[in-house]
Amino acid sequence: MEPVPVVGAGLAGSEAAWQLAEAGFRVRLHEMRPLVATPAHQSGRCAELVCSNSLGSRLPDRAAGVLQAGLRALGCKLLELAEAHAVPAGQALAVDRDRFAQAVTDALEAHPGIEIVRGEVSAVPEDPVAVVASGPLTSEALAQDLARLAGAAHLSFFDAIAPVVVADSLDRSVVFAASRWNKGQPDGGGDYLNVPLEKAHYEALVDGLLAAERHALKDFEAADPRAKVFFERCLPVEVLAGRGRDALRFGPLRPVGLDDPRTGRWPYAVIQLRAENRAATLYNLVGFQTNLRYAEQERLLRALPGLAGAEFVRLGSMHRNTFLCSPRVLDATLEWRRRPGLFVAGQLTGMEGYLGNIGSGLLAGRNAVRRLRGGLLEVLPPETLLGALARHVAEAPAENFQPMKAEFGLLPSLPGRVSRDQRQRLRAARSAEALLDHSRRHPMPAADPATA
Repeated sequence: MEPVPVVGAGLAGSEAAWQLAEAGFRVRLHEMRPLVATPAHQSGRCAELVCSNSLGSRLPDRAAGVLQAGLRALGCKLLELAEAHAVPAGQALAVDRDRFAQAVTDALEAHPGIEIVRGEVSAVPEDPVAVVASGPLTSEALAQDLARLAGAAHLSFFDAIAPVVVADSLDRSVVFAASRWNKGQPDGGGDYLNVPLEKAHYEALVDGLLAAERHALKDFEAADPRAKVFFERCLPVEVLAGRGRDALRFGPLRPVGLDDPRTGRWPYAVIQLRAENRAATLYNLVGFQTNLRYAEQERLLRALPGLAGAEFVRLGSMHRNTFLCSPRVLDATLEWRRRPGLFVAGQLTGMEGYLGNIGSGLLAGRNAVRRLRGGLLEVLPPETLLGALARHVAEAPAENFQPMKAEFGLLPSLPGRVSRDQRQRLRAARSAEALLDHSRRHPMPAADPATA
């Protein structure tokens, strides 16, 4: 049989292709980079991370930790590589983004069942089974074809990227290492670097953010009727500052649990920096995604304590992200309702966050295998976070549909009244049990040697 086309070699497409190839099917993985660039990517490598390098908390009773456990139980390939290329990040799973992307690229290129084809795909494949995971920066031609297929359900939102700074350029007499509440760091050290801000510094920063000049939208972005709609979980810092004087210090710049060693107390606000690579030579400014002009970013940031000599290897930027109004077109299997055999994965579905994108590729890949083998498609239990995310994108109200990350609030309510900590542990245990029971009841259909 002909190779199964997978469009897009981001997190979702890479995982989907790998799942199909491991099941014995030949895969043609299409990636337009580096022949066709995007406003956010810097290379042509597979699974390149562009916004942050963190995949969320490792803790088993946190939403990200529960989702990681679920992906691991389902045989996720990318999660293994993420763990192999992790960098210190307290209780979070953060990766050296360059090594991670290179490892994924190397693994896919070396797989005998995968052929990576470089070049733009301008139309949705018409093959009996296909996966479209072209991502939030889908090319204009493919976006138009998706719009033709989806009708008025084709939407977009805007996303922003945070600056990255060279570690050696920071003034370590001011910038201190600490994890919040020193969790996991009994010696008082920490995996994050912290820029302490007293009230005067904070107020000056807020004033500067509100007054600073922003990048003008590109023509194709400015023409978009949703150009002023941002994804709430990745707001530009200047947009958040405009919501109130204290919005930042009660949000990404909150100082709680971080003692400044120079004063022995919490600062008024804190900018946290997280390692970008395993060598910890680069750090990104957590929660500091922005669309300010580059000169404005450098001016404002270098005015802060410890950042006067900061050397930036990347400054913040904003770009258009594209997604479908999935409740109108997709099932919880991630299959297109009116096109059996066509699966969609990644941010195109409205499933947000790195783990959610990997999970969507995992689910789409598994269901593509089931479709090819003539088996029933897989609807994961609503008690699992991946199942809940898939149901959200398929069943949420279509009006004003917005992307969603893995959140405990997506899960069914627990019976009775329990404390917050108990709820998290019970949800984690229930998720693991539901996934185990699901796997027993719905095993992957056996391979047919004639179709493999």
